[in-house]
Amino acid sequence: MIRILTRSRANPEKGVSTYKEVFAVAGFFLLFTPIIAIYRITDFMIFCIFAMSFDLLYGYMGRLSFGHVLYLGTGVYVATLFSIYVNSNPLLSMFAGILGGAIIGAILGLIVVKLGGASFALVNLAFNQVGYFLVSSTFQQITHGTDGISCGVESWGFLNFANQYVSYFFILISLLLVFYILRKLTASPFGVLIRSIKENEIRVKFLGYNIFLHKWITFVVASAFASFAGTLYALYDQYVSPTFIHPLNNVEPIFAVLIGGAGNLYGAIAGGLVYMVMKDWLSAHITIWEWILGLLLLVVVFWFRHGLVGFVNTTIQLIKAKKANTIYHRLESDIND
Repeated sequence: MIRILTRSRANPEKGVSTYKEVFAVAGFFLLFTPIIAIYRITDFMIFCIFAMSFDLLYGYMGRLSFGHVLYLGTGVYVATLFSIYVNSNPLLSMFAGILGGAIIGAILGLIVVKLGGASFALVNLAFNQVGYFLVSSTFQQITHGTDGISCGVESWGFLNFANQYVSYFFILISLLLVFYILRKLTASPFGVLIRSIKENEIRVKFLGYNIFLHKWITFVVASAFASFAGTLYALYDQYVSPTFIHPLNNVEPIFAVLIGGAGNLYGAIAGGLVYMVMKDWLSAHITIWEWILGLLLLVVVFWFRHGLVGFVNTTIQLIKAKKANTIYHRLESDIND
């Protein structure tokens, strides 16, 4: 835990205000807007929100889940069904989807956070499979099963998701809000504590902290943000199907976080964007694109052990160290002369 605190103080990101970081992320996506079609970059931003929620669980707390898609799908279906059977207001539908995902996460979290390692991953996968079965088969009279169902949200004031520009800016603001909240959370004493749990859970427990409570809260928060991404998918795509909650989709946030770098929100965003661009381009040009994508991901994982963001940070530090060493030798030479 002491090592984590020391590392947190030494983090160069501390010198930059959170607001500047938010503007940097906004500029990052605005920069890609002229290059990538607006409807695709909008879809990418939603996935980046989902990747950040997974990174909170895996990168910061050190718990690999093979069932995080369950909460994405919960947000998708709760928001859609709420818009059809209760109220077509998009904001109320979003709130219902987030609340639904948080409730499911709170209930299941009481069971899964007691576990660790492979048990944690596989039990989450089992719950995800149950959720997929319920949506695609058991409640198909309500969800329409594999046929899917159209979302019933209507425009509310200026908020019209049928307009791609309105959707783009609303989802961009949503991504920035999620980034800001998670940045503040992970930089807070609570964030230091969950990273300490990742480093040495026994020592944190020995210091008197309630690790079960902190892990449970982190799990619920990650579930809620994943559900938030699901509600955005429902409102933006206007159509949902069981593919949103399919257990096989759990590999996507895992790959995205590994590509960008775990335990770093910038890594989750960069990895999410890189993964989606790779996936879209390969699927459009190569028939066996899954094989190529898998090989490329293996290269990234084995050659960039800390992700792309970690590689960039390491390179910058090496350059700075080299420059500092050069300046030192010059000063030493001048003094000797």
